[in-house]
Amino acid sequence: MHTFRAPRQTVCMSEEKKMFKDQLPNGIRVVGECMPGFRSVSMGVFIGAGSVYEPGSSVGAAHFIEHMLFKGTKTRTASDIAEEMDAVGGNLNAFTSKECTCFYGRVLGKDVAVLAEILADLLENSLLDPDDIEREKGVVTEEILMNEDSPEDLVIDTAAAGYYEGDPLERPILGTVESVKAFTRDGLRAYMSSHYRPGNTVIAVAGSFDREELMSVLAKSFTAKDAPGGEKVGFGIHTPGKRIRFIEKDIEQAHIALCLPGFKKDTVESYAMLLFSNAFGGSMSSRLFQKIREENGLAYSVYSYPTPYPSSGCFTVYAGTGADNALTVTEMILDEMKKVSREGIGKDELSRAKDQLISSYLMSRESTSARASAIGRAELFGGRHYTEEEIIEKITRITMDNVFSIIPTVTNTLDMSACVVGRIKKSRRDIEKILSE
Repeated sequence: MHTFRAPRQTVCMSEEKKMFKDQLPNGIRVVGECMPGFRSVSMGVFIGAGSVYEPGSSVGAAHFIEHMLFKGTKTRTASDIAEEMDAVGGNLNAFTSKECTCFYGRVLGKDVAVLAEILADLLENSLLDPDDIEREKGVVTEEILMNEDSPEDLVIDTAAAGYYEGDPLERPILGTVESVKAFTRDGLRAYMSSHYRPGNTVIAVAGSFDREELMSVLAKSFTAKDAPGGEKVGFGIHTPGKRIRFIEKDIEQAHIALCLPGFKKDTVESYAMLLFSNAFGGSMSSRLFQKIREENGLAYSVYSYPTPYPSSGCFTVYAGTGADNALTVTEMILDEMKKVSREGIGKDELSRAKDQLISSYLMSRESTSARASAIGRAELFGGRHYTEEEIIEKITRITMDNVFSIIPTVTNTLDMSACVVGRIKKSRRDIEKILSE
């Protein structure tokens, strides 16, 4: 088995030069942030492959491939992969989203070559053994069914799919039982050839490393040649209108999700929306949490959050409550929306939201994994790599006028997708009536 000698323990370069962007000979983009004082290093390989790039019967392909790449390569069994990572005390994992797939890990800085070589082996030499594919179909089918048995996930996914009805964002990341059962080795290989290629790949590294040594290690590990890829599709088009869905399930709670208009990434509006969401339902001091949980005791879980994409975005509100309280909680959510649309939020709420977001951001910077993820996503999606000071300034500069200007959009229930899951036969008609108004 071929492995690289681990480089010596390194220390980060000066604070002024700690962030960089580079490129491997085969075209893979590399972004890095050296973090003084850290001993570990996190590396993520981000690939432009996700459910938005899966038309027709290929839906779920990226997620399925994510599973398959851990099953073994030309030089490593699945057990070998686990043992090599355990031997250096590291961890290895992956995720698939609407827009990308990421394979990532974390090790001590001295073991960065081990992590790089294993990640490269997974991506460039995986076997996609036909027997493994057939076994994994059962695993992923169970994952799909498990997701359907999770009412919180089901209600949010259904509301979001309704909001983006007819758009690639409507597609489920896991695929469907039918699409998964139809996957073939040739079809998966074809998908990989189109999307898993150097020109569609970003490697993000954060933590303890030396730039020159890192680039040498990456060049030795990632050697695949680039090839023409599939045409990138546009996504994020929302068709205006109200869509309401109900899913009857014999469960104790009713789960309610509203999906409303939002804003695209990296705009003044998207930062204003972060602050608004924090004040409305994104924190323990938020209006929804205080009203529904603290004052009335009607829900354990109630929250809101924005989801920005490159060309659009949405705003999600969720609450889980007893089946008999579904109508009351839905009314409370809509009443709070009407109230905030009339009155806006207060200066204290805006100030508190800013402080909380800045604190959360600064604490996230103490994680090498979070930093690698942030710079990797930014590079893959064509965004800027902002410094800590720039991010804080973006949050600080949001004014009350900025927040007030977005409220009519994010509280526009006439352009909303809603879903309710649970034993709601008795209250369905009344819930549908207030949601339809």
